[in-house]
Amino acid sequence: MDICAVTLATVGDVVPLFNEYREFYGQQSDLEQAEHFLTERLKKEESIIFLAYVNEQPVGFVQLYPIFSSVAMKKAFILNDLYVAEHARKQGVAQGLFEQCYSYCMKEDARYVALETATDNINAQKLYEKLGMHIDHGVFHYIKYW
Repeated sequence: MDICAVTLATVGDVVPLFNEYREFYGQQSDLEQAEHFLTERLKKEESIIFLAYVNEQPVGFVQLYPIFSSVAMKKAFILNDLYVAEHARKQGVAQGLFEQCYSYCMKEDARYVALETATDNINAQKLYEKLGMHIDHGVFHYIKYW
């Protein structure tokens, strides 16, 4: 397995997976808009995307969004998107993508990397805990949707 940072030159490799990820969450397929969205994130340096390849085929990706910890006066990251194609699951792809994220965040001297997941997403929770993440019971997560 190879894991590479996505660039403007390779963004097309991640688009089908990103589209599948959105469909998994109930969104309509829209490859053109998916490519536009990801291209804009990369052009504006608003996200970091790592893409896993097995036998030169893209099989999974993770997307990090940078934020900041004012208290620590350091960069931090939100692990916003993680997806592995169904045929490539249970082969260590997600773990490899996590390890790449951790390595990148440490290199950037980040304060932390955080994510959220559905309370009923037990399989994902088990993976996150296996990889050293934990639930922060010291805070509440508030959100307002429009």
